[in-house]
Amino acid sequence: MTDLDRAHALLTDRLDTTDEIRAAFAARPRHEYVPDVIWPGAVGAALDRAEDPDGWASSVYADDYVTTQIGDGDAGPVNIPTSSSSAPQLMADMLRAAEIEPGMRVVEIGTGTGWNAAILASLVGPTGSVTSVEIDPDVAAHARDRLTGTGVQVVTGTAPDGPGGFDALIATCAVRRVPLAWVELVGRDARLVIPWAPYPEGGPTPVVALRRTGPTTAVGPLVRDASFMRDRRQHGARQRFPGNGEKATDRTVFPEGSRDLLRNDRLTRLVLTCPELYIAVGGRPWEGGAAPVVAVGEGDDWTHIRPDGSAAGNGTRALTIFTKAYTMWEEAGWPGLDSLTLEVDARSDAHTLRSCLGTWEHPAQVRVPPTRPGNRRGSSR
Repeated sequence: MTDLDRAHALLTDRLDTTDEIRAAFAARPRHEYVPDVIWPGAVGAALDRAEDPDGWASSVYADDYVTTQIGDGDAGPVNIPTSSSSAPQLMADMLRAAEIEPGMRVVEIGTGTGWNAAILASLVGPTGSVTSVEIDPDVAAHARDRLTGTGVQVVTGTAPDGPGGFDALIATCAVRRVPLAWVELVGRDARLVIPWAPYPEGGPTPVVALRRTGPTTAVGPLVRDASFMRDRRQHGARQRFPGNGEKATDRTVFPEGSRDLLRNDRLTRLVLTCPELYIAVGGRPWEGGAAPVVAVGEGDDWTHIRPDGSAAGNGTRALTIFTKAYTMWEEAGWPGLDSLTLEVDARSDAHTLRSCLGTWEHPAQVRVPPTRPGNRRGSSR
């Protein structure tokens, strides 16, 4: 039988964070918040703690997220996560970015298992407070039970009870548009740590550490890459994989193959600085085995980049834009995501990225063609 307390101590020791955040993790064991039924894979049956306690413990104490609900509570052929316990290092990084201190009033959007809220409660201490908002009634009920005695107020719905004026906001779901209501929840100069989604569905959701600068505005750097589920009020249709099922008419060579683009962690920066494109990753049976394909598309114009750097598509406009962005980053030495600053005006829905490399406006929708009859949907990044 797995020693859960020892497993939690080892997880805490592995965290790259401050002493204060590490101590808050140590005080709140993960296994006390994760439910007994979880989904360890994208397909397959759930894992029940009562039937396989060691397998459950192994999943809970891996350095990764744990899926705790699929399909908004309804099972399907694929285990699509709709609630989870976030990866511990990601949680620690977001807590650090939020600059949580004793005595602060903090609001969390997306309670999930309640583990993050419990850690927040340890960080703010007895003179502070934590209000956590969860849209799913069943998830909220589980968290409320596990958070008994921590002082955390769990609100079922989309907004906290009572007045705003919070000192910090942390969201555990991604949004394409930062809601005005979130900005208005915090005081002037307060932090809002939010996973930001350039695409309506799929794709990267880098974390941004905003600071409220005005009645409807906030600004701050991107602090790390991530992959969060979307806020349920901002779900959009998954976009068609560019060029899926279509014949290539143009062929060329790209400076880097698809596998290296993924291995070298290029794509999030390229997605962020090519807002007019849809950039996706899919698998195709090239050279007798599964291999990644990076696809870029704008309207009917698309290109697939293969592992060897060969590129085939229909049109050259999308690839020209993508190549220009790649060359810009390459010549700059691929600076980190924190070289990018997001400016938000939540009233006008303006989301602007700035850096010394340039400025990029992110429109409400990425301009890609609708799914055509007979075309299959591909996976997206």
